[in-house]
Amino acid sequence: MSDAPTDLKFNGEEFFVTLKDGETVRVIKTGSGEPLLLMHTIRTQIELFSEMIPFYASKFTVYAIDLPGHGQSSINKKINYDEPYLRASVLDLIDQLNLTNLTLIGESIGATLSLTVAAQIPDKIKQVIAVNTYDYETRYADGIRRGNVIANFMMWNYSIPINGAIFAALETRFFLSLVMNGGVTRIKKIPTWLMKMFDKTGHRPGYSFLGRNILKNWRSWAQATDQYHKIKSPVMLIYGENDWSRQAERYLTWKKVPNATLETITGSGHFLSVDNPEDLKKTISQYLQAN
Repeated sequence: MSDAPTDLKFNGEEFFVTLKDGETVRVIKTGSGEPLLLMHTIRTQIELFSEMIPFYASKFTVYAIDLPGHGQSSINKKINYDEPYLRASVLDLIDQLNLTNLTLIGESIGATLSLTVAAQIPDKIKQVIAVNTYDYETRYADGIRRGNVIANFMMWNYSIPINGAIFAALETRFFLSLVMNGGVTRIKKIPTWLMKMFDKTGHRPGYSFLGRNILKNWRSWAQATDQYHKIKSPVMLIYGENDWSRQAERYLTWKKVPNATLETITGSGHFLSVDNPEDLKKTISQYLQAN
């Protein structure tokens, strides 16, 4: 990680795991102790957790991953990046890394995956912390569109087949910032260094396809809740008070997850690990079992 920005709060061993389908997933491993798998939000990457990884790594061996197609993981335009595909990829990764007694922590789509993965391999999972679970959409990019007027306008354009492809190809850091800043409340905007990184990643070949394909598969994220009843491990559901999800949607998720605790962090939005990391750490500290 020698080329990491000076703003980054963590370091670690960076490597790539080749999955059974030939795609590669970027992993950063740091810390010591029992294993913890960390999964990021839609349209971001490992560095989103700059403030949180040192906290997790103080008690766990952290495996932070770029979800398939995201960050520096490989992109394949022949793949349909729906929830079942991403879940299968994470399960493959866990198997290859031989992780057991595993803590799963995810944010947004990463939170949804933490729950569906826990449902698939309950005997390998110790506990789950799901932050601002993204599992409630009723239309294309429903959650993101709730962030602000610009996000609603941009995502509406993305949903139109030809028009959306043009918009995605012409994405700039300015418009990306306007959309993503609809996911923060406590701070005025996502840090500039992080937005520069997201913008640089967004210009990788195939990334505009990835972004629109993830959004196109919105139904699969809503259907993911059908898996939740199979979870055996304790779960903490954490929401920012001003997350894109509505109270009724949060309650519905809570009802579907056995052994779940529900917590709300006031004055915070969707990208909680950036928006209010200190209160997130305090909330998680009350629950996280480190041994």
